[in-house]
Amino acid sequence: MRAVAVLSMHTSPLAQPGSADAGGMNVYVRELATALARSGARCEVYTRRDDPAQPASLPVEPGLRVHHVPAGPAAPVAKELLAPLVGEWAAGVGESLAALSAKGEPVDLLHANYWLSATAGHTLKHVLSLPLATTFHTLGRVKARSAEETPEPGREEGEQQSADCSDLLVACSRSEADDLVRLYGAGPERVATVLPGVHRAFFAPGDQAQARRAVGLPEGAPVVLFVGRIQALKGLAVATKAIALLSGATRSGQALFVVVGGPSGPRGEEELANAKAIAERSGLGGRVRWVPAIPHELLSSYYRAADVCVVPSWSESFGLVALEASACAVPVVASAVGGLADLVDHGRTGYLVAPGDVEGFAHYLKELLEDMALARLMGAAALEASSPYTWPAAATRFSELIASLAGRDLVNCG
Repeated sequence: MRAVAVLSMHTSPLAQPGSADAGGMNVYVRELATALARSGARCEVYTRRDDPAQPASLPVEPGLRVHHVPAGPAAPVAKELLAPLVGEWAAGVGESLAALSAKGEPVDLLHANYWLSATAGHTLKHVLSLPLATTFHTLGRVKARSAEETPEPGREEGEQQSADCSDLLVACSRSEADDLVRLYGAGPERVATVLPGVHRAFFAPGDQAQARRAVGLPEGAPVVLFVGRIQALKGLAVATKAIALLSGATRSGQALFVVVGGPSGPRGEEELANAKAIAERSGLGGRVRWVPAIPHELLSSYYRAADVCVVPSWSESFGLVALEASACAVPVVASAVGGLADLVDHGRTGYLVAPGDVEGFAHYLKELLEDMALARLMGAAALEASSPYTWPAAATRFSELIASLAGRDLVNCG
């Protein structure tokens, strides 16, 4: 049995995705760790304590524990302000791992998630002489080309140092793997792809009318769904403008736009206010439903209620929302960026649009909303295409990569 210390400093895998800084990474960390534990590995997940009521350690299920390590105030801190706390947090994680080792429970590997945790992992690797695997989830040099906010202080240097030091760089898509080599100079032999999965017990096809009754949507109206944290990067304003172009007496002109998620990041509230202002100026009025972030497993009802899911992100390392929609047999109209370009087969499972192309999004949304037979055909193809993406498969692939590190000399980053 192998043991992995999973580092997730800025957000807990137990946090509800779609609010604050919780999103697809939370799902990834939780589901991959769970799948690893169920396959016989032991996962010790470390995150920052942001509530004084959180216990030092919390058993989640056999083989999986979450540890809350103090660093700074026991209160929420925006990830943009966490860099000064990385050293304190890394020291606390190191003490916990040393205590586990003293009890006969050492770990074999550090798996860092996001650049803050990777920076901590860089330190811990040299203190503990353990191999370091890193999954960045998003890359600063990619986001810098998008509509994202001002880069986090220290991010570029932290990412580069961590990329240079990691024994294994785990990408979530072929596009991200290419970016690590091209933008960070990572040797291809240290880069591997582990495709995320989807929880099939929750995300699967279902009766649309029943799903709409469950979430309080009318059964007759067409529905376009947006799911995700509300921040500039996710392109909600683009989607809202596209919906505003769908007007008139046609079926698409009657579409409801359902937005599920909460503000995230320093400009999240501003982005939400901007999207609402666009909706008001465009006369969408009651055609937009704003739904706060909900427990992840309840999202499936919204996917099943939708005719089409829109994912207009400016950049996306993978695009878990697109995969979840596909697993529910819902076609996707998405930006042709990052992992979305791999997930969506243009013209077969949905459509790909240049990021920010409002007219392009409106065109393809209209096509799917007006042609229900086409939407069903693409939804069925999306379901079929999503079938290889499972968390057990991701855990198997990750376990193989861990095993490949055994006996190797650690990367010496100087």
